[in-house]
Amino acid sequence: MSISSASNPREALQVARQLADQFATSAAERDERGGTPKAERDAIRASGLLTLNIPREYGGLGATWGETLEVVRTFARVDSSIAHVYGFQHLMLATVRLFGSTAQWQPWYEGTARHNWFWGNALNPLDKRTQVIRHQGWREFSGNKSFCSGASDSDMLIASAIDPSDDDRLLIAAIPTDRAGITLHGDWNNMGQRQTDSGSATFERVRVEENELLLDPGPLSSPFASLRPLLAQLTFVNLFLGIAEGAFEQARGYTRNEARPWFKSDASQASRDPYVLLHYGEFWAGLDAVRALTERANQLFEAAWNKAEALGEEERGQLALAIGSAKVNATRVGLDLTSRLFEVTGARATSAARRLDRFWRNLRTQTLHDPLDYRIRELGEWALNGTPPEPSFYS
Repeated sequence: MSISSASNPREALQVARQLADQFATSAAERDERGGTPKAERDAIRASGLLTLNIPREYGGLGATWGETLEVVRTFARVDSSIAHVYGFQHLMLATVRLFGSTAQWQPWYEGTARHNWFWGNALNPLDKRTQVIRHQGWREFSGNKSFCSGASDSDMLIASAIDPSDDDRLLIAAIPTDRAGITLHGDWNNMGQRQTDSGSATFERVRVEENELLLDPGPLSSPFASLRPLLAQLTFVNLFLGIAEGAFEQARGYTRNEARPWFKSDASQASRDPYVLLHYGEFWAGLDAVRALTERANQLFEAAWNKAEALGEEERGQLALAIGSAKVNATRVGLDLTSRLFEVTGARATSAARRLDRFWRNLRTQTLHDPLDYRIRELGEWALNGTPPEPSFYS
């Protein structure tokens, strides 16, 4: 299938849908295989979608965050691993914009647009094993790192390390993936998100130049800089919604075309069974609510992003609450739907060849990386005590 390259945001969504159709044909088989989806990543490179959110003046397509996250959601309906690493592409680019100086992020934007760089993640603020050693005019990163999503087959990395000489300060840098001393182990073999390459990495005396460190304004240094964790959470909201929508469509097609009514049912078709209809009604109501919350959060994020350094703490707090509500509901509705879909499809739908369980496995795997109880507790602090979420790398 020949897929053209997008030249504007409207074309981008059309191209994303074409790519999703292509990815869907091998999604179940690739889920079983795991590893790096090299052909699919190269197809995204050729599509122009890696530059979707980069402003036009720097060579990108100039899409809004709503348009960008719609592409994440489109991919997630058929392949949430690809959706994950694609969403992280724009999260990493946002990281250099939010934490770095203009002299840093503009050339990185332009280089990404010119060379179709794929960005990977080696920023895990909870993993403090990678340490910094100071040298005159540069730093050295050494140690291990876990959950390096999208690092394999990437061109650039956002990497972090702890500086013990500066009160364990977290330092974040943007560096080429092929920098000497970086080893990506390819050891991701979890039950879900099996092609995100979220395995471990080793940094062995990796040289990091001063102009590669994101120090000005630095991590979480202002309400605007603190949008980074909210974008990460919002990316997952759209990912979770896309997974649930994809599971719904797979179940719907099976119920309408292949499922059989239970022998005690008075219905001539499974799609007319009252209990099956009850489940689908609940699925639809849940999805409808999550869509509304997600769209609201997407719009609020766009408004906050456009305010840039003028963004205030109160508005940032309200955005965090909106994204938190969307994430709680996307998690609960998604896990319920992806688990109960077998109640409307039946025993034959558990065939290993279909791997319909991958929707639940993918969602369950990703939702565990940010405990839902703590997200709900933040909402409770606001609902009862009027205390908004405190900015951190997870809120």
